[in-house]
Amino acid sequence: MLRDSLPGWSVSLVFSLLLTTSALTPVWGQTSLDLSLPSLTSTNTQAISGEEVRLGRAWLRQFRAHAPGWEDPISEDYVNTLVARLLPHSQLSGIDTVVTLVASDRLNAFAVPGGVIGINAGLFAFAEEEAAMVSVLAHELGHLSQSHYARGKARAEQMRLPAMAAMLTGMLIAAGGGGDVGLAAAVGSQAALYQDQLAYSRRFEQEADRIGLQAMASAGYDPQATVDLFRTMQRQLALQGGNPPEFLLTHPLTESRISDAQSRASQIKVTNPRPEDLAYHLTRARALLAIHDRDPNQAATRLERSKTPSAAQRYLAALIDAEKKHTDSALRQLDSLARANPDLAMLPASAVEVALKAGRVNDAIDRARRQLRLMPSYQPTQLMLGEALLQTNPDEAYRILNDLAGQRPEDPQVFALLAEAAGRSGREAWGHLARAEQQQLTGNIDRAIHQLDVAKDVARQQGDLNASNRIELRREAFIGYRETMDEFR
Repeated sequence: MLRDSLPGWSVSLVFSLLLTTSALTPVWGQTSLDLSLPSLTSTNTQAISGEEVRLGRAWLRQFRAHAPGWEDPISEDYVNTLVARLLPHSQLSGIDTVVTLVASDRLNAFAVPGGVIGINAGLFAFAEEEAAMVSVLAHELGHLSQSHYARGKARAEQMRLPAMAAMLTGMLIAAGGGGDVGLAAAVGSQAALYQDQLAYSRRFEQEADRIGLQAMASAGYDPQATVDLFRTMQRQLALQGGNPPEFLLTHPLTESRISDAQSRASQIKVTNPRPEDLAYHLTRARALLAIHDRDPNQAATRLERSKTPSAAQRYLAALIDAEKKHTDSALRQLDSLARANPDLAMLPASAVEVALKAGRVNDAIDRARRQLRLMPSYQPTQLMLGEALLQTNPDEAYRILNDLAGQRPEDPQVFALLAEAAGRSGREAWGHLARAEQQQLTGNIDRAIHQLDVAKDVARQQGDLNASNRIELRREAFIGYRETMDEFR
């Protein structure tokens, strides 16, 4: 079963702790790396943006170190598509977003300075239509566009640093398995701070709602979906006896907020409405299967109870067949769906995934190559092709994964596979360097530095000056990161 994530309501309070974090985003494959950072003391827009990127990326690494990740490149690509669709309408510019999927069945989503957007698998289970999911993403982008966390941080900085460190400690206890103990530490010792922040967040929520409603409509989605989602949450809250889901702890829901959203939604006209996208229902099927991994039939039952296209139910049935080792049946069903929906990249990609998991490496490679001839930029299939080629052609796998790492410098999965490809293709120093990148992306900075030390010794022995120079640059950045994080342990 998917495990719970960090207590969502305390996310925004971490950032005042992280004011000096080093930039950690590599540009893989370059022989030199610009590690210069914008000044924290400057007040121009670009400098503020640079600060928020540092804060968000540092927080993401800490989050990955303690919270369970839902590692699903196909679902992540779909969410990235939705975010890219909304960004031009969300009063955001010049920002590179990073989507992280959380392996939790709880209803929650969050946005972090610097463009980090987190989505729990449980949100897909709750939102039965694409517009409902879009409403949540549009709202989170609204928070980012208005710098709500930065504005809230200015208030929080009036509080004592030890209190903020205690909040962080409570979060980490809960994320590390302490559960109610960590949550009690976070809530009990910081009630006054939470109430102070809540007074600010209610205004921010309404502001983000307004921006999100307009962004939805501009992107072709009915803003009424936001109001419908609020009403559904309100009913769920009543059924649960007043014990709100994580999303409502971070996003307080009041009758005045719902009324304001309803009033504004009724005044907004959608000029170019988008048709319902089958891709959403396929992704929701994947989320339900991840949540009910111990009993896939529960996933099928939940999907049937909602207004779900038959194609999505067939898709889930194919994935369940694959889980039961009925590979031929699963592939036949996926191939049939792909022929009926030739523009949906996740269908042939899912067939690649099924073949690869079943150990049919050559079939997976053939399928991946066929898809990439038609859809060369579809990254989940690029990733799976690289993984499959590890067993037949490590050198080609390295080239594919190295290129993908340049496109996805924040993706730990890419660097984990790249490390293996480098080792199998005789690039030992680069393999240790890729492993170091994967470790630092998941918050294991001490292990990452150890990998760099090993990489440095190997590069020296092999006379690889290019690798040696790169390792030195990354080691400097990693040490700066570790020093910053040590202040909060």
